[in-house]
Amino acid sequence: MMEQFLPQIIASIIILILLPVSRLIATKVIMKSGVLLQIPETRSLRVKQVVNIILNMVCVICLAIAWGVKRENILIGLSSVFAVIGVAFFAQWSLLSNITAGVIMFFTTPFRVGDRIHIYDKDLPINARIESIQTFYTHIRTDEGEIILVPNNLFLQRIVSVQKVD
Repeated sequence: MMEQFLPQIIASIIILILLPVSRLIATKVIMKSGVLLQIPETRSLRVKQVVNIILNMVCVICLAIAWGVKRENILIGLSSVFAVIGVAFFAQWSLLSNITAGVIMFFTTPFRVGDRIHIYDKDLPINARIESIQTFYTHIRTDEGEIILVPNNLFLQRIVSVQKVD
């Protein structure tokens, strides 16, 4: 009976070996990028967590395919999961866009902690200094000393000028 499932078992073993290898490679790339771009380790670790979640999801899908789950069934399952997630996050869609913006900002590093920025907004232009860059928000300090939490996706939607501080 076990011989009947031998190809699936071998495929599963290969997939489960490739998962930690791919996670290790991704971790090294992210951490090395963080060091080269002089990004705080806490930001690198957050990006690593997001990438690991994505790799785990890919692994589960690959295991399902290896065990003969039909594509249609996988797509039905995924669409059901995404429908539930979509309903749950409908009011919090900006949460996902902030995480995505945080990952984009990690790799592009448009500014660093300590840099001065000007956010061009017709209603409320802001001059401030970057205090910290988090997963969802960037903390900035205005010239008046006020701390403002700016959603990361705002930096992708507005014009921002950066004055580098060395």
